[in-house]
Amino acid sequence: MGMNIFAKLKESFAGKAEPEHLRRGKLGERAAKQFLQGQGLKFLVANFRSEHGEIDLVFQDADCLVFAEVKTRSAEVWTRPAAAVNARKKKLLSQTALDYLRRLKNPEVKFRFDIVEVLLADGVVSAVRHLPNTFSLSRPYRYA
Repeated sequence: MGMNIFAKLKESFAGKAEPEHLRRGKLGERAAKQFLQGQGLKFLVANFRSEHGEIDLVFQDADCLVFAEVKTRSAEVWTRPAAAVNARKKKLLSQTALDYLRRLKNPEVKFRFDIVEVLLADGVVSAVRHLPNTFSLSRPYRYA
């Protein structure tokens, strides 16, 4: 009977590859992390989550915290990957960034929002574009 459950477990997991968008996203985040580290930024956290959402990567750039949103695409068919960061996404990123700062007891620190576009060709990273300071805190979350 014990082998039967292992056979069922194996059967239930066999052949279930990771969904393509998740595989692509992980590949893009790894490429973005390596790229930003190569630019001299200090890596702090990946996939910070709060009740409002998730921030892909958090870095330190000198005296500034960097909240990086990674957008990975297989091809630039119609729009730039950064175009996917709409007003709703900016609001969620703003709220999540403030949650991150609250967990650090709201330090007096500069911060910015960057987008990193990762383009894939045949499942391999073909280009990485860093767009620093792409947007500021969305209203009504902006500091006075």
